[in-house]
Amino acid sequence: MTAAPLGDAARILAVLLGACFGTGLLLIALGALRRPTHGEEDRGGWRRRLAGRLPVSWNKRRFTVALVAGVAVGALTRWPVAALLTTAALLTLPGLLGSDSAAARRTERMEALALWTEMLRDTLSAAAGLEQAVLTTADIAPSALRRELGDLAVSVRSGQSLPASLRSFADEVDDPLADVVVAALVMAAQRQASQLAALLGELADSVREQVAMRQRIDAGRASIRAGVRVTVTVTLGMAVGLTVFNRPYLDPFNTLSGQVVLAIVGALFALSFTWLTAIGRLHEPVRLIDPTPAGARGEAGRTL
Repeated sequence: MTAAPLGDAARILAVLLGACFGTGLLLIALGALRRPTHGEEDRGGWRRRLAGRLPVSWNKRRFTVALVAGVAVGALTRWPVAALLTTAALLTLPGLLGSDSAAARRTERMEALALWTEMLRDTLSAAAGLEQAVLTTADIAPSALRRELGDLAVSVRSGQSLPASLRSFADEVDDPLADVVVAALVMAAQRQASQLAALLGELADSVREQVAMRQRIDAGRASIRAGVRVTVTVTLGMAVGLTVFNRPYLDPFNTLSGQVVLAIVGALFALSFTWLTAIGRLHEPVRLIDPTPAGARGEAGRTL
């Protein structure tokens, strides 16, 4: 016994409910992503925490495009589940299928860190002091760290102590390997450590080994992402082709039970893509220097 198809009134009601639901999600997302004004900073803590949990690429434009496209698909197909799946797909698939720009950017910054460490080593070998070596190398810094090293040089020239400036530099770079280099420099600045040039050379070699390892891992992850791209492209192409050229084949999805089946299939695809993303994700090590508020950095920095 087959389920009765949805009537016209029920379809119109489903489309309207889907449109209302999408509009509500859009308003919630825009409210969460909106940057609070000065007077709202104390009351907007939950909003900042919510926005901090969302991926960086989930900006207002992507939310708007995804929700509008979801409502349009729901109106064309009269499938509420299709509207939800389209919205979720447009939010998540571009980051999953596109190039891993974040990993490439971090690898580039690690290479720049190794190069800067070698520059410090060579400058110190020429009998320059540590502070002068930092200022000299910051002016010819690698492009991936030019802004952070420029801020470091400005901080030192403005009269701030070198250890405090280095800690601010570590907070800005936000990388465990940078913390190791900064910790060695802070100890040398505070205790006049000997053989700093040799230590910096060893640290530079270690960073380069880490870069080589990440490049090998990224090559393995590239094959996973390629497989996901093929799977998603074939699935979406088949769905669009059936919708355009053989719509009667999809008539069973016009029923309530068909929508339930479509929701289950969409959930299974989402779980599989989430699992593929999880197995290709790198777990970053814990930072050596904990981020400290600016007001407390001077007091907490004495513990390093």
